[in-house]
Amino acid sequence: MGFVKAYGGPSDAGIWINGKYVGPAHRFTLSEKYAAPAGDVEITFREPLYEDYTIKAMVRPHKTTKVKYTMKKLEPPKPPFGRLRLGGGEPESFISVAQGDTGAIYLNDKFVGYVDQLNNAGGGLLINPGTYDVRINSQRFGDIEKKVTIEANKVTVIPLQQENETSSADRRAEP
Repeated sequence: MGFVKAYGGPSDAGIWINGKYVGPAHRFTLSEKYAAPAGDVEITFREPLYEDYTIKAMVRPHKTTKVKYTMKKLEPPKPPFGRLRLGGGEPESFISVAQGDTGAIYLNDKFVGYVDQLNNAGGGLLINPGTYDVRINSQRFGDIEKKVTIEANKVTVIPLQQENETSSADRRAEP
């Protein structure tokens, strides 16, 4: 077992090692270091506004392999947009209940970011109106799959709750 550390842009690109998502390339302006099997590995970088970028690297046991990447920007999407975000059970929670959660979020099976990116009031993902299959692989909240309809100029919030939490409505219904 060795490690991979990436340097490049965009810094919030997700990293896949041998087809498995491991996390964002950078966190808080620092490159992250991820465990990787020793030997030849395939490293893919994905970010929704860029073309995927894949390289091969040799990972040596107990060593850190440093890789550089530069992704090519895609043509930006055209308005109108709606906004998709994750919430702490409230439509515009000012407290990030997902702080540090780098679990992947997919829209129609395409990587669009990680949980902590879409869990801040005023934040979220601008996307064109339509109906989408959302899959979230959260480290803190488990796997979530939902079908959502995005409307122009509106915010759609997918609430996040710990698997053992109950909503206030559920608590009121208990005897």
